[in-house]
Amino acid sequence: MRIDIITVLPELLKSPFDASILKRAIEKGLVEVHMHNLRDYTDKSYNQIDDYQFGGGAGMVMMIEPIDKCISALKAERSYDEVIYMTPDGATFNQKMANSLSLCGNIIILCGHYKGVDQRVRDTLITKEISVGDYVLSGGELGAALVCDAIIRLIPGVLNNETSALTDSFQDNLLAPPVFTRPAEYKGMKVPEVLLSGNFPKIEKWREDQALKRTEKLRPDLLK
Repeated sequence: MRIDIITVLPELLKSPFDASILKRAIEKGLVEVHMHNLRDYTDKSYNQIDDYQFGGGAGMVMMIEPIDKCISALKAERSYDEVIYMTPDGATFNQKMANSLSLCGNIIILCGHYKGVDQRVRDTLITKEISVGDYVLSGGELGAALVCDAIIRLIPGVLNNETSALTDSFQDNLLAPPVFTRPAEYKGMKVPEVLLSGNFPKIEKWREDQALKRTEKLRPDLLK
């Protein structure tokens, strides 16, 4: 998989991809992540990529020309399955969406800023709009990093144990069950006996029951 991220703040995205699972995935050659500074695609003075709104109003708007130039340059080199725009009014990102995007070959992610992008970008260049929640960030970079993390960890070979991702919360519209590790008893608090029994059918049934109970208590909306 190849992910191209278009941003005005590429330095903001370096850290998430320089550590842990994402770094290992890149080093293994399982994914390529490339940052593109939108200011490299403008002919305006001072590398301007935004301008005032037509009709007046507070806040600047990202211009269509540099975005179009950047996306066109990328598309001239390869085809893309999705061109994603990170925006508060997009579809709320979830595990189902992450699963789907993890099957893509190449995707572009455009990080919004200011009051957003010229609507003509959204009408003609974008294939999917994603939000990471009902709140507003200073820019789309942190949201893009979140989306990339959720996608990349699902690529076969990224996690040491590939079945781990299949038992994550939300994969089957349930929250994950409680988990325990050593010691079996700590300050009087004991690990459930069934987990120490070695009876894997019973363990699996316990986990299914616990996942359902936890979901009913914490996220009943997932069961609707």
